Amino acid sequence: VQLVESGGGLGQAGGSLRLSCAAPGRIFSINTMGWYRQAPGKQREVVATITSGSSTMYVDSVKSRFTISRDNAKNTVYLQRNSLKPEDTAVYYCNVPLDRTTLVLFSWGQGTQVTVSS
Repeated sequence: VQLVESGGGLGQAGGSLRLSCAAPGRIFSINTMGWYRQAPGKQREVVATITSGSSTMYVDSVKSRFTISRDNAKNTVYLQRNSLKPEDTAVYYCNVPLDRTTLVLFSWGQGTQVTVSS
């Protein structure tokens, strides 16, 4: 199974970027989806999750700044990131969470690099 992340790039502090993740329909429609990130020198962490019924969860550091959403018709999950901070610089990944940690269903893909300049 291949999850394809896109939308990363360079951003400025205070700016906005939207990430997308496309998943196979048979996976997407029945599962909670999650966004994760790994900053340089740090462990991968959960950023946000969204259930098939669109209930959401966010890590405290991104609450009120990031919004996770899903388009079931397109089998795509999004992460809208506003008020970007340099500490948001990381490689961002999507996957299917198995619990509230970084335990996930599939192997990690390449992710999409996000760099935020001050």
